[in-house]
Amino acid sequence: MTVRLCGDYKVTVNPVLEDNVYPLPTAEDLFAKMGGAKVFTKLDLSNAYLQLELTDRSKPLQVINTHKGLYEYQRLSFGIATAPSIFQSIMDQVLQGIPGAESLLDDILIGIVTDDQHDKVLHEVLKRLDTYGIKVNLDKCKFKVPKVEYLGHCIDGDGLHPLEDKIKAIEDAPHPENVTQLRAFLGMIKYYGRFLGNMSTILAPLYSLLKADTPWKWNSEQEDAFQKCKTMLSSESVLVHYDLNKPLTLACDASAYGVGCVLSHVMNDGTERPVAFASRTLSPSEKNYAQIEKEALAIIYGVKKFHKYIYGRKFVLITDHKPLTTLLGPKNCIPTLAAARLQRWAPILMAHDYEIRYRRSEDHANADGLSRLPGNDDPETIEAKINYFSNVINLPVSAIAQATRKDPVLARVMDYTMSGWPNYVADEGLAPFFRRKDELSVDQDCLLWGLRVIIPKSYQDYVLNELHSEHMGIVKMKARARSYVWYPGLDHDIEMTAKSCTVCQSLQNDPPVAPLHPWKYPQRIWERVHVDFAEFQSQHYFVLIDSRSKWIEAILMTSTTAEKTVETLRKIFSSYGLPEELVSDNGPQFTAEIFKDFMKNNGIKHSLSPPYNPSSNGAAERSVQVIKSALKKHMMSVKLNNGDKSTRKHLANFLLTYRSTPHSVTGRTPVELFLGRQVRTRLSLLKPDLRKTVEAAQEKQKQFHDNSITLREFEVNESCRVRNYRESQDEKWIPGRVVKRLGQQRYLVQTGARTRYVHVNQMLPSVGHADEELRLSLPNALPLLPVTTGNTIPTEEETTQRKLQPALKPASNLESRERTLDKPVTSTNGEPRRYPQRTRKQVQRLDL
Repeated sequence: MTVRLCGDYKVTVNPVLEDNVYPLPTAEDLFAKMGGAKVFTKLDLSNAYLQLELTDRSKPLQVINTHKGLYEYQRLSFGIATAPSIFQSIMDQVLQGIPGAESLLDDILIGIVTDDQHDKVLHEVLKRLDTYGIKVNLDKCKFKVPKVEYLGHCIDGDGLHPLEDKIKAIEDAPHPENVTQLRAFLGMIKYYGRFLGNMSTILAPLYSLLKADTPWKWNSEQEDAFQKCKTMLSSESVLVHYDLNKPLTLACDASAYGVGCVLSHVMNDGTERPVAFASRTLSPSEKNYAQIEKEALAIIYGVKKFHKYIYGRKFVLITDHKPLTTLLGPKNCIPTLAAARLQRWAPILMAHDYEIRYRRSEDHANADGLSRLPGNDDPETIEAKINYFSNVINLPVSAIAQATRKDPVLARVMDYTMSGWPNYVADEGLAPFFRRKDELSVDQDCLLWGLRVIIPKSYQDYVLNELHSEHMGIVKMKARARSYVWYPGLDHDIEMTAKSCTVCQSLQNDPPVAPLHPWKYPQRIWERVHVDFAEFQSQHYFVLIDSRSKWIEAILMTSTTAEKTVETLRKIFSSYGLPEELVSDNGPQFTAEIFKDFMKNNGIKHSLSPPYNPSSNGAAERSVQVIKSALKKHMMSVKLNNGDKSTRKHLANFLLTYRSTPHSVTGRTPVELFLGRQVRTRLSLLKPDLRKTVEAAQEKQKQFHDNSITLREFEVNESCRVRNYRESQDEKWIPGRVVKRLGQQRYLVQTGARTRYVHVNQMLPSVGHADEELRLSLPNALPLLPVTTGNTIPTEEETTQRKLQPALKPASNLESRERTLDKPVTSTNGEPRRYPQRTRKQVQRLDL
């Protein structure tokens, strides 16, 4: 699998780019230059646009924002509106002057009359590409073939021919099985009715099934009419040849069991004439998609199916699902709360220049008919479906899907999400979901709003208790909830839960009474740290906080002396490195000489807050309040609920919750800023797990593979056949004899004059007179070796290794290490070896 980065320039660079008027070659010009050719080669360029380097002035215009910061593209990115014209102009210059070689964007076509001339032209083309550093995708190239497919046509020595797969969707369409499918097919026929003659007579048997009180009965009369209609739809009177000069439209639609699309040209009179049809059935997992995702899947299927027709050209994308005109619009950023699949599919459209339009379902019959009568092609899976929820003790994750189906409101919401929402809903309970209908999706029978799981009513209290488990407060509870869960009224319930909590009310802080003078915000992680001590129930905790990420360390201290403080800081610095500045109060631990020497020797600036003004060290003071408040709430919870009294366990759980909760100042979690990644928490279990789904599929594949094979075993002196990898030999399998078994799948086998290691995959049982063949092939007709597990005939490799072994074996690693520690390092002449000392300017020493 490869990764291709696509920037979203729809609302940044593209609107202000000047149109590049460089013309793309027409189909007539390309086909005319191939006239009379007998031998063809088609070259596909690898990652076309990415082969063009950007100038220094253009690089700042292609900056992308990632989770690791801002990055500049060094090459032309997919998604730039003028990229096709720029690339075409460069390719024309590269191939200029080579007869019989033409290019259209990332495809190069070579057509020559004779083989010798073809080889010369191909060599010149490859030489040009190598000169300019342009690479081709070898897997998609075709060399010296009698015919090729290009621009929707088949080109050979006799001329141009239409492609059969353009009408394959029509030819493979099954006959309707109910009135709904029949109406869809008749709608498609009516859509192209102006190009078909005598339709009323032909369609009469089909229309008879639409009459009221007429039982459904499909007989030979209806089948004949159906086949005649399909023949007429695929005739030259309806289909037109692909033309680079005519406007292009791509109509896409989806039903409950299939997707269909029609690529059409807009003629001079305004009518649409189809160029090609395509349709396929939905896979079992795709049938579980929400309706908006099925409609988007139809668009992605059409864009990928007709990529060669629309790539580099402006076209109109037509859908009967109005929300997609906004979500997938070429000038709009996809909303952050849109379904996850839509966010993953949107970059596929960025490489195309298109305009999206809405068309009523009544006028969308051409694509609708194909989606309701899809062909029998195997579905082309767009992505792996993420459909795994962990069953974890103390978390009712596995029951959320079942509770969602039993919830009267969410059951209706799921039904509307899967089959499509009405234009209006009167039930007030559905109103919050109706406002978000374009952002809802279904994953493993669970409703999702964006990436947040919608919690049914029966589990809302449980989720609230989980959010409030560490008494984090209203703001942090909301921040955690917005990363995982949602239901109507969640914010209000969080506020009421926190306000009604006895523990939170008893220990709330006093309101501030003086203005704040904040420290300067650091530019780097671990640049400035604040430290202090927290005392709770005769126990002391050393508290440290990183000023930039708000990462907190809280360590229980048995003693608060300067020596113990230095020892604690040593352990912390050994994990995270040395900070540039440390801020503390004027406690005796921080003013002692041993602490000052520790700071000085490690190059750390030590800043002291003014005496009797602890608020100057506000970050540490606030961290102490946070830790003490958490411990107090824990003790009160134990008193009220008789819970676990382990303070260490609670402190560890609290630190995990605090570090994984977005901070009110930074808006991001401390662990994300400090470690550069998110950590896994109990709430993470509410989301699907792709890794376990893949592992389950791999295990299933392994079991299927292992059950389909039989493990081969060989005994010592047993005859066998061994795979021959020498090109000079004509035999693929040569006779051999097992000398020794080296493991479950490795053997030592004698073949002729050689004895070598062989894997069981390279061995076959011997059938027939293999023993006689082996005796004849061995020198001097060696007799069979006795069965033994001891010494065997040494191989060439073993003989070589024995020669290279020293006469005396080195001592064990432990003995060698002890001898090295006891013996001073000496030079070759026996004198102590001296190393140049490093100054403090050369290295920042950690005094541990």
